[in-house]
Amino acid sequence: MSRIGRQPVPVPAGVDVKIDGKHLRVKGPKGQLERDLHRDMIVKYEDGKLLVERPSDNKQHRSLHGLTRTLVNNMVVGVTDGFQKNLELVGVGYRASKQGKKLVLAVGYSHPVEIEPEAGLEIEVPAPTKINIKGIDKEKVGALAAFIRAVRKPEPYKGKGVRYEGERVRRKVGKAGGKGKK
Repeated sequence: MSRIGRQPVPVPAGVDVKIDGKHLRVKGPKGQLERDLHRDMIVKYEDGKLLVERPSDNKQHRSLHGLTRTLVNNMVVGVTDGFQKNLELVGVGYRASKQGKKLVLAVGYSHPVEIEPEAGLEIEVPAPTKINIKGIDKEKVGALAAFIRAVRKPEPYKGKGVRYEGERVRRKVGKAGGKGKK
């Protein structure tokens, strides 16, 4: 049995859970999330905990068991605490700023790159080289962070670009500088 799937999801006080067939709605202090779960997975709300069960032990049901439990847990954590991804800009002249809700990046192109966040996501720029993305939907927070990073991925020679906070970029050595030529 799935080790992750069989763990119950604790529902803290102040979080309201509604299950309509395969549609799950979780409402908490930070907002509300809804998701349609796979038709084969069984989700029950008992004693302040959400339990995910699978109908059989075939491979697909075993795979979906842990996934469904993780998705449900992310919904509960999102409406109580929220999620955050931090990005760093590395490079001379690379900077970020906010204009209203838009994020404006100057990352070495001939024009600034403007990014408008989806509803439910918030972008903060505490310093010109730091970007914080906050939201209640883990999937959307991660997707926006990946999109911003893709604007200028870290390159392996000088390490310039947009990277996740704490991300290690493997560096390459570059040219030998003409040594050994005849």
